[in-house]
Amino acid sequence: MTAAPPHRRITLILVLGSMSAFGALSFDMYLPAFPTIAADLRVSPAAVQLTLTVALIGIALGQFVMGPLSDRWGRRRPIIAGTVLFAVSSALITIAPNIEVMTALRLVQGFAGGIGIALSRAVVRDLYSGAEASRFFSRLTLVFGVAPVVAPTIGALVLKFTSWRGVFALLAAYGLIMVLVGWRFLPETLPAERRRTGGLAEVGRGFRVLAGDRRFWGYTAAQGLTFAGLFSYLSSGSFVLQEVYGVSAQAYGLIFGLNALGLVAVGQLNARLVGRRSTPRTLLFAALIGAVAAGVLMIGGAELQSLTIVVAMLFVYIASLGMVAPNSTALALDGHAQMAGTAAALMGAVQSGIGAVAGPIVAALGASSGVPMAAAMFGFAALSILTATVLTRPGQPKLA
Repeated sequence: MTAAPPHRRITLILVLGSMSAFGALSFDMYLPAFPTIAADLRVSPAAVQLTLTVALIGIALGQFVMGPLSDRWGRRRPIIAGTVLFAVSSALITIAPNIEVMTALRLVQGFAGGIGIALSRAVVRDLYSGAEASRFFSRLTLVFGVAPVVAPTIGALVLKFTSWRGVFALLAAYGLIMVLVGWRFLPETLPAERRRTGGLAEVGRGFRVLAGDRRFWGYTAAQGLTFAGLFSYLSSGSFVLQEVYGVSAQAYGLIFGLNALGLVAVGQLNARLVGRRSTPRTLLFAALIGAVAAGVLMIGGAELQSLTIVVAMLFVYIASLGMVAPNSTALALDGHAQMAGTAAALMGAVQSGIGAVAGPIVAALGASSGVPMAAAMFGFAALSILTATVLTRPGQPKLA
């Protein structure tokens, strides 16, 4: 394992953070357009929500397929190929004639975005381990955390001048820019001598090793369930805030952006705490804060119909992810340097798979009030704490 030189560290953070943002951008930028898409394509809100869920399934598949292959082929070429596919699929969505074609293309777009997400994690694990990996993942939130800040606002602005199709034209342009950036600045971090040379049998052995690692599953499930709570908000928050509480598309974008700023700020706080505090305990503390916020959101906000409480508790919940995400990722991948791509892929696929289940559950409960969304967020947060506690030892020493 060879860490990146100091002068290249910032460049690597910017490149990997931007590629990790594919998922956030492809989700968050078109959230303000949900009601517009439903009206334009003459479909129900549930049908529009399905395009979000399908993209998440695509992200899971992209990570699951390409992560293990990157342990054999290296990181650079698969990431660049996935970025090209992201740009092309985004461009095709701009001419989708109906919701069926749009949904199918969202699956492809998600698959492409998943490649960049999983392999960005693998690149970090190629270069760093332990506390340094957790610190680097926290720094990445400073970059990809900007995506949720600006994406809904940009999406809302696009809607003022053009249709929802313009949102995906911007995503296509972003993908094209990242192809050029990746080609120029992304190094190969997995040299030939460290690559796995076996075929499907070796991939299967790698998955079996991970399947027997309770620690890996504890932190992977904890992150996946936390992400499911986030996805409950992503899939229903637009309808709840705009149609239940009467928030405009522009105000929704502002609320969403403030929440993401909280995530970024807490992520940077986490980078300072790493090495000073027990990483597993920090993770559990942040998960507990998120669960409390979701509980207050459900009882004090959704039931009392208080927009102030809803906005405040959403901010606390999203901000807590700034500690949960980098710590759970570093803890899950620690100890799997020889198959970082496979481990990152399985972790990402589980995360996306659980999130894909959350969306339809919340959609089936309806968006006529904020209660179903808040209840789902609280339930997933509680399960996250339970799995992290049961499958791992909360008293583990700090990562070093």
